[in-house]
Amino acid sequence: MSYQVLARKWRPKSFETLVGQDHVVRALTNALEQNRLHHAYLFTGTRGVGKTTIARILAKSLNCETGITAKPCGVCNACTEIDKGRFIDLIEVDAASNTQVDAMRDLLDNAQYAPTAGRFKVYIIDEVHMLSKSAFNAMLKTLEEPPAHVKFILATTDPQKVPVTVLSRCLQFNLRQMAGTSITGHLQNILTQESIAFEPTALHLISRAAAGSMRDALSLTDQAIAYGGQTVNESEVRAMLGAIDQSYLYQLLDALLANDGNSLINQAKAMEERSISFDAALNDLAQLLHQVAVAQTVPESVANDLPERQVLLSLAQKIQPETLQLYYQIALLGRRDIGLAPDEFAGFTMSLLRMLAFTPNENSNAASKPKTPSPINNAHANNTSVTAPVAQTEHPIKQETVAEIEAKIADAPPAIENNRIETNAPAPVPSENTAIPTQANNIAFNGNWRALVDALKLGLARELAKHCELIAYDEHSISLSVPESQKHLVSANYQEKLTTAITQHFDRKIKLQFSIGGTGNTPAKQISQEKAQAQANAENAIEEDSFVQALIDDFGATIIPNSIKPI
Repeated sequence: MSYQVLARKWRPKSFETLVGQDHVVRALTNALEQNRLHHAYLFTGTRGVGKTTIARILAKSLNCETGITAKPCGVCNACTEIDKGRFIDLIEVDAASNTQVDAMRDLLDNAQYAPTAGRFKVYIIDEVHMLSKSAFNAMLKTLEEPPAHVKFILATTDPQKVPVTVLSRCLQFNLRQMAGTSITGHLQNILTQESIAFEPTALHLISRAAAGSMRDALSLTDQAIAYGGQTVNESEVRAMLGAIDQSYLYQLLDALLANDGNSLINQAKAMEERSISFDAALNDLAQLLHQVAVAQTVPESVANDLPERQVLLSLAQKIQPETLQLYYQIALLGRRDIGLAPDEFAGFTMSLLRMLAFTPNENSNAASKPKTPSPINNAHANNTSVTAPVAQTEHPIKQETVAEIEAKIADAPPAIENNRIETNAPAPVPSENTAIPTQANNIAFNGNWRALVDALKLGLARELAKHCELIAYDEHSISLSVPESQKHLVSANYQEKLTTAITQHFDRKIKLQFSIGGTGNTPAKQISQEKAQAQANAENAIEEDSFVQALIDDFGATIIPNSIKPI
């Protein structure tokens, strides 16, 4: 017996075995079960997503000898003949080969005759957009008012080329591209039943190369089995696909982060020597940046068997989120404009240089920042030394004269000695709402972490600070705990920014120590609980309001909880 390729052998024969396209299956199943059948269906989608397969299953559902059903038996004469492609009342037409009006007229002339063996005469017209304008016009009348025993199933990869007069006469279903995980899972199931050894990473490569087409994935798997001698291995699949080692993408990112323009240009020249498409390279770079962004935000979503897992997680720690988004945008714009460049090499390198120009250089930035001068360099004869560093704020702070500050010191009730304030009054106990001043000399931390977070001038590191729980602290260190669900925030970049902000706030070096776990009593959780309590109080107030109760009792009014907002 001749070998049957996987794409044909494992072609779904029922809606239950169909992978993906659940939205289409659900609609057709309900229509068949409720006997609400339309006379014309249009399936659209890219190659290999199941247009013709669904059309044949629908034909079996309409002609199964058990009756019109969403679950054809698969064993009756009609079902088996349709599966073999020789059912007399199933007419499959390739519109790409029969574009002329004469072929369409011959087809429609036969439509008026009753079916020979089945319940319906089913016409499957593949690539219907290839028909000529006159052929479309010839089928309009029949398509709108066909005989009761005729069903039309049209399929196309380019619905924009189908006249709107035809579209309006059909129920249209858009078949989506297959998800990579769905393709990989289906391939694993097939190879397991075929008793063929495989490596999961090899299947990931095949599903990626298939670009959403299950048929392409099965064809590539057939090729991989032949290439690897009844095994599907990563190295052999890479060689078979001619997949270029994409390590050059990682080298480009490393050069960008290192601000190494020379390495960038040399890498681009090496790519040119290897005849790598620069348009495809920008596309691959954008795809890589997207994967890094996902790994940075939701690291647990990166599959354990993904070939690039470790590299992605490593890059997620190296690249700042704002820089990552900037690179992604530049890659997209560079690909869009590469056709306008003098040549592809110039367009590609210009995109890299644009990324380089906007890459933040933390060392140079730190060196170029001027030190904040003290507004008071010395005091008068009482030898009282006052240091008041100016915090960077959105609005400039008024510089007071020495005389004005001395007057305030003289009027203040506590005595100031050696930059320490001493009073006879007992120290107040900090509460959750205690505010912490943003400008002071050698401020002592009072243990109120939430108030400290509110007082700090933070950017992206605020998310890390909000999800930290204070564990312990002393004069020179603060121990914090981060919940397991937010551990992705504990990146080196965020830790450094938070440490810098706290050190500037207290005007002394403060060491931060992070751990994973704790009770989760973080500022973020406290804020969430307070909002929830405020919302609950607002809803209770509305429900207990006499006027609202009167509306409910007298007019049958109902309260919409989502419309209630606390004041």
